[in-house]
Amino acid sequence: MIPSVAENIKRIRERIAESALSVGRNPDEILLCAATKTQPTERVREAIRAGVDVCGENRVQELTAKLTENAYAGAPVHFIGHLQSNKVKSVVGKVDLIESVDSAALARLIGRRAAALEITQDILVEINIADEPQKSGVSPDAISDVLSEISEIYNVSIRGMMCIAPINAKIPENMEYFFKMYKIMLDNINKIAYNELCNPVMSMGMSRDYEEAIKCGSTMIRLGTAIFGARA
Repeated sequence: MIPSVAENIKRIRERIAESALSVGRNPDEILLCAATKTQPTERVREAIRAGVDVCGENRVQELTAKLTENAYAGAPVHFIGHLQSNKVKSVVGKVDLIESVDSAALARLIGRRAAALEITQDILVEINIADEPQKSGVSPDAISDVLSEISEIYNVSIRGMMCIAPINAKIPENMEYFFKMYKIMLDNINKIAYNELCNPVMSMGMSRDYEEAIKCGSTMIRLGTAIFGARA
């Protein structure tokens, strides 16, 4: 019998707690983001009812359709996919957080759109943690300068960072990348908008490696397969 979404989320919560407690962390510090790519509205609602903290959408077209259907009612929604410049208007002001800002140029476009809407758009800066040529994201070597540049843009608030470990990396190697991300966060904490009520976000860890990411300091994990099962 295939486990239900609720059963999967219950099991994930148990593993989150085990991973966090094993390194002396509070499990409540970790947000569970349901990666809802290709999932129909009712499955998204099922995940929200089962207690996910956030929904994350990869594609602008899906985001727009599901917003029209009120699919995310009861949970914040993040944009977690690669955001093209010509799609900025469809995302800014529609989501609580854009997790995948990979350049100062994109941040400037987001800022202009946010200014037109008279809002401040929260973002994460995406780091290409392994400098993979096929992936988007800021090089670790350039992150300090890019963060400084983005921090000067009006109507944009940097809430933290996001990364994806190499898909073919083994678990011990993944942890090296996650620890590298943690160090980058610490080195650049002064450029991130946070306070005691709103701690910096470090979004890293997916279905294959979220337990290791938590042990390395992740505050948000993005899970699709672990929640919904393998895509057809």
